[in-house]
Amino acid sequence: MTARALQPPLRIGVLLSGEGTSLENLAECIDADGALAEIVVVVASKQKAGGLERARRRRIPAVAVPRKRHPDVGAFNDALHAILEEHGADFVALLGFLSPFETRGRFDGRAINVHPALIPAFCGKGFYGSRVHAAVLESGVKVTGATVHFVDAHYDHGPIILQEAVPVRDDDTPETLAERVRAAERRLVPEAIRLFAQGRLSIDGRRVRIKS
Repeated sequence: MTARALQPPLRIGVLLSGEGTSLENLAECIDADGALAEIVVVVASKQKAGGLERARRRRIPAVAVPRKRHPDVGAFNDALHAILEEHGADFVALLGFLSPFETRGRFDGRAINVHPALIPAFCGKGFYGSRVHAAVLESGVKVTGATVHFVDAHYDHGPIILQEAVPVRDDDTPETLAERVRAAERRLVPEAIRLFAQGRLSIDGRRVRIKS
């Protein structure tokens, strides 16, 4: 038995709002990478989120907590935390989750988010999905990218773990740019989780240090 096999796998709860392509990519990477992590539950903020069916096809527990049925943010997060606790999640990955998640101490430094731009540019409340890429193109910048960061009390604000730059082409549309940014996201999210599972990340103020 290898030293890594002696370590219990990281138990990930995935929060999403859409089709779940990032969930699918993460699950495939975990399958290929061995026992560093496992997805123990998927929670969607929309009843008909496609990511729920992707989870069920993989026999991962999948639960909808519709944001519209929980107008109070605190009550919404009560429901999220109850499900995460029920399934024994010790780490949370926000993969296209369009609602606020409160770490509440339990998940401080144990929850990550992926954003389709280079934080601190083109981020914060209202910057999600195609809106981000449209704003990038309108601004005329030559480089955008993807960011994985720890979650804190503000949208797209926590300490940055990894970033990857993506050039903006003269003929880009929001759709073509989004596809290349998603490719970067698919590389960054599994890598960030792998580094965390290996105990190689530490938070020093606003900086995340990666141990060699």
